[in-house]
Amino acid sequence: MILLNPKSYAPKHLDAESAELMRKTIAFFEAKGKVRLKKDDRERVWYADFLEFVAKERIFSKLLTPSQYAEGDPATRWDTARNCDFSEITAFYALHYWYTWQVSILGLGPIWMGTNEAAKTKTAALLKEGGIFAFGLSERAHGADLYSTELTLAPKGDGTWVANGSKYYIGNANEAALVSTFAKKTDTGEFVFFAANPKQPGYELVQNVVNVQSYVAEYRLHDCRVTDEDILSTGQDAWDSALNTVNVGKFNLGWASIGICTHAFYEALKHAENRVLYGKHVTEFPHVRQLLVDAYCRLVTMKCFARRASDYMRTASAEDRRYLLFNPMVKMKVTTQGEQVIDLLWDVIAAKGFEKDTYFEIATRDIRALPKLEGTVHVNMALIVKFMKNYFFNPGTFPEIPSVHEARNDDFLFHQGETKGLGKIQFHDFQLAYAKVSTPNVTVFKKQIDVFKQFLIASVSDPSATALQQKDIDFLLSLGEVLTLVAYGQLLIEYRELHRDELSDDLLEQIFDFMVRDFSKFALQLFSKPTSTPRQMELCQRMMMKPPADPGRFQRIWDEHVHPLCDAYEMSP
Repeated sequence: MILLNPKSYAPKHLDAESAELMRKTIAFFEAKGKVRLKKDDRERVWYADFLEFVAKERIFSKLLTPSQYAEGDPATRWDTARNCDFSEITAFYALHYWYTWQVSILGLGPIWMGTNEAAKTKTAALLKEGGIFAFGLSERAHGADLYSTELTLAPKGDGTWVANGSKYYIGNANEAALVSTFAKKTDTGEFVFFAANPKQPGYELVQNVVNVQSYVAEYRLHDCRVTDEDILSTGQDAWDSALNTVNVGKFNLGWASIGICTHAFYEALKHAENRVLYGKHVTEFPHVRQLLVDAYCRLVTMKCFARRASDYMRTASAEDRRYLLFNPMVKMKVTTQGEQVIDLLWDVIAAKGFEKDTYFEIATRDIRALPKLEGTVHVNMALIVKFMKNYFFNPGTFPEIPSVHEARNDDFLFHQGETKGLGKIQFHDFQLAYAKVSTPNVTVFKKQIDVFKQFLIASVSDPSATALQQKDIDFLLSLGEVLTLVAYGQLLIEYRELHRDELSDDLLEQIFDFMVRDFSKFALQLFSKPTSTPRQMELCQRMMMKPPADPGRFQRIWDEHVHPLCDAYEMSP
């Protein structure tokens, strides 16, 4: 079974101790129950009980401490495979519990990426004590525009500095053991990361800027004393730490979407199966089955893609940076697909989705946040567009990447290097994956890709149009949607080749049914852009294709994959 089911969670890809940590986390939430979970959400109760549980079981310590600082404990390491599971499980129950984990990951990034060994040893000890962490990057006036950072670090002349300024939208900054804070030095203009302690003099917690359970802080520093012991990195290293930390952290947003959608799927399906209208179960209506099958296929694809993308993160190196395409896709593509899944399910659960006793009521709110955190969808799409030329027309040669579930530390994540040269990154030929499948929908999809490549060639052959469209961000964003769809299908097929027991031919074909439809939708968007040329419009029309209908396959997906989940899971009351 691909989808998470807490009632039968038995991960084959995790070692015994890691699996036990996940089961204990599930048990915590099931013991808490949905009534209490919803009450705490409604009353915006700080999740102290969860943090007490995390401290008692040393969960953050074991999952977020690199093995070099584990004091010989083999269960303590930064292991992306199991961190994905923890992200999915916490968000499955409520986004706020995932959020305190997520912003701790961000806060730890500059520490583990820095050169301050004393700070790393101190951080490992704080994690053992149950500490949480925060990432002081964005500011109220500029968001995450690093160039415009106004918080300053000024030398006092005695070897220390004083920090002044404020940060805004900083999760965990109310209770963090340390807040990794990004600033500029007043004497040199260099960027710098330093560790601020919320308990030190001059640290003012101004407000919680959101109206939910989480604490997303505005904090100000008033002549806060900073010493060498607090400096994490300076200059280019600090800049790279900021962006590379986001590379590590934004990956988790896709897994949060997967968790939310999975819980919402069970609830919507169970409601539809047990509701009778006009003498029929709601699941007997053809349009409801279409909605549920589409939601299921999109959700399965989200998870398979994110799992495969994690393989590229875990095997990345200075010579293989393909993860820099697939990583932002987990943040951008998977989270926007999550919104679509919830919209499809909402048309099934309908008014029930507003009721105060449903999980769905919080899912509809929280699923919207994920495409907008750690850089908006637009920011990540602009990043992805930089890879288009090499992805389609200049492939490199790389060894095949296996499924990576070894219980080991992911060292490279904290040694990613300089954050430049994206346009030079190469990828293996995406057609190698597509050549392995010749089913009807995949065949149509491959034809759409071929026409899109003609579209790209035609685009660069018209210099005046190219110059105009390169300045048209709206046009480029739609162009990027097609690139991401091609890469999305590629990694799905790669995952299927490695896990044939999870993805049958029928399921793969039903997935590519919606992929063909999505390709046609994006082609129509490109056709409709004000700057599209007559030749581009002609090619867009050729890209618009219809998936081959197969009622028998659809029925098998319903009978074998979707309908059996009607009573698979319901959260403890």
